[in-house]
Amino acid sequence: MALTLLVLYLAVTFFQVWSTSGRDDAESADSGPADAIVVLGAAQYNGVPSAALEGRLEHALELYERGMADQVVVTGGNQPGDQYTEALTGYNWLREHGVPDEDLIVITDGTSTWESLAAAGNVLEGKGMTDVVLVSDPYHSYRLLGIAGELGLDAQVSPTDAGSDLTDLLRETAAVSVGRVISYRRLLRFEP
Repeated sequence: MALTLLVLYLAVTFFQVWSTSGRDDAESADSGPADAIVVLGAAQYNGVPSAALEGRLEHALELYERGMADQVVVTGGNQPGDQYTEALTGYNWLREHGVPDEDLIVITDGTSTWESLAAAGNVLEGKGMTDVVLVSDPYHSYRLLGIAGELGLDAQVSPTDAGSDLTDLLRETAAVSVGRVISYRRLLRFEP
């Protein structure tokens, strides 16, 4: 019986992760402007965004230009030996593409999704801003909403048009399955 319940729980979670990966709250007719667009970091190479990070930045720029929010928050720390953080790389890219400095917030704290979103949430809440549009890859959307809820953010997701393969969806299913039970913050102890 316990095994059946576990399999059912995982199957339902997989369906939630998969179905949310195709959801774009910014496209819905009733989604109005948010306080900020939050771009989750991804790899950068000596200040040059990886394809994943550039896709996120391009999508955030499109949302910003459409008036989804007046502020864009770029997040992400760095790996040992890196000269640039993911956030600084994103900041530089957005500045080069016309976003004014006063509309950008750089959050370099965090080497995981939870840490980056928690650091962004702290800064935004200090400015009275809790309504956010989260930009990442599609497979990441369901967990982002869970983490945002845990942090007290009123979040919408607007993923890039990158595809989600089965490996991404299964990894997210595992993270969501455990994170919902023990909390996403505690899940950090088990991440590499």
